[in-house]
Amino acid sequence: MIGYVTVGADDIPRAKRFYSAILPPLGYGLEEGPEGLSYALPQRPDRSASLPEFYVKPPFDGRPASAGNGAMIAFQASCQQEVRDLHAAALAAGGRDEGPPGFRDAYGGSFYVGYLRDPQGNKIALFCSTLDEPGRDG
Repeated sequence: MIGYVTVGADDIPRAKRFYSAILPPLGYGLEEGPEGLSYALPQRPDRSASLPEFYVKPPFDGRPASAGNGAMIAFQASCQQEVRDLHAAALAAGGRDEGPPGFRDAYGGSFYVGYLRDPQGNKIALFCSTLDEPGRDG
């Protein structure tokens, strides 16, 4: 299981605007500190932690943050409408479109996804794969 994911950011207020447009609607809470942003799912009584946590921080080595080529972080939404809504919210919050919400020929018929770049250039996917909604083939 993945414990946490960290992305670098040079402009924390700009990153906060972007990630706060998509992560709280998915259930993540935000804690801010001098080291950056920490988004976490609420802890359930039957578990020690709800994983993974998601951190946005300036790089520890002091050099500029950069996006990884081929790296992507995907957040699961509950339905196709939530993918569309969060994709639009992320664009309004300073994100760049990398592929509008919809079905892709390369994936299964019920996999619905939209792609974005955060203000630092990190690639983000918002997806759902619900079988009770119309699929790619109708």
